[in-house]
Amino acid sequence: MRLGVLDVGSNTVHLLVVEAHRGAHPTPMHSEKTVLRLAEQITRHGELSKAGAEDLVRAVESAKAAAARLGCEDVMAFATSAVREAQNAGKVLRKVHEETGVELRVLSGADEARLTFLAVRRWYGWSAGQLLVLDIGGGSLEVAMGMDEEPALAESLPLGAGRITRTRFEHDPPTRSELVATSAWLEDQLSGLAKKVAKVGKPDRVVATSKTFRSLARLTGAAPSAAGQRVRRTLTDTALRQLIAFVSRMTAPDLAELEGVSSSRSHQLVGGALVAQATMRALSLEELEICPWALREGVILRRLDRANGTDQTAPGKPAVRRGPATGDSSALDAYDGQRAR
Repeated sequence: MRLGVLDVGSNTVHLLVVEAHRGAHPTPMHSEKTVLRLAEQITRHGELSKAGAEDLVRAVESAKAAAARLGCEDVMAFATSAVREAQNAGKVLRKVHEETGVELRVLSGADEARLTFLAVRRWYGWSAGQLLVLDIGGGSLEVAMGMDEEPALAESLPLGAGRITRTRFEHDPPTRSELVATSAWLEDQLSGLAKKVAKVGKPDRVVATSKTFRSLARLTGAAPSAAGQRVRRTLTDTALRQLIAFVSRMTAPDLAELEGVSSSRSHQLVGGALVAQATMRALSLEELEICPWALREGVILRRLDRANGTDQTAPGKPAVRRGPATGDSSALDAYDGQRAR
């Protein structure tokens, strides 16, 4: 079947269309993004601004039209940290539904970690053993670890690349003092993570996903995505340290000129690099392997599992659930048969 996944993140609204069948590799057919930077449109009262909500409605309506034009049988629409943390999230979600017919479901941070972990597990298979998965988004850092498809550890920390950039840097490029202070602050914020990971055990494979890690790996010499999915891509602590020394002296417009860095995310590259470095140091990691699958693929895989009655999600742990602003029902239960009307 042809499925659409609409991901409303802190930075972009991303529609991914795939051909997907249980037991088969989801094949990407179309991808389009609208840059909204919703996290930057949160007011001092903690609400998504009126302009931000209007931008979101237009972006969702455009994505809905694209999904219909491309013949999607089902569209799964979800939002992450920017909408999740907005004080007026419920009002915004109702507005989107009333004006577009699309019901956005809010993922908790822990469920972002679970679904991303599922995607990585399916990519590498059982032979990967105990997986440790890291994902830096715009608003949060997700960490998941385990032997099965449901991770034993699923953590979400408010240490996203965009959030660090907005809250820790006042200059572009950041000053030396800002870099030093932020690195020390991140070390403190991550001080308890190693103990949580250690309780689960020692990872057999450490994997990183999503745009921030992909960009950092590309800038340190990893092959581009166009080289093919079978090419192993890695990010090492040594290469990352050298990269930070280089990119931390560059402005966002200059960073956008580098291969592998998009103009919509160049402003938060340094912040993301510092989070990556701090996380690797907190967990004593020398190398990460980059996985091409992440959250959106996890949502697709869970949807296919449920459609075929093979969902292995642990009892009491729905793969996606509504956030505090919108209730407690399982969003993926509603995805079965749901369409963007």
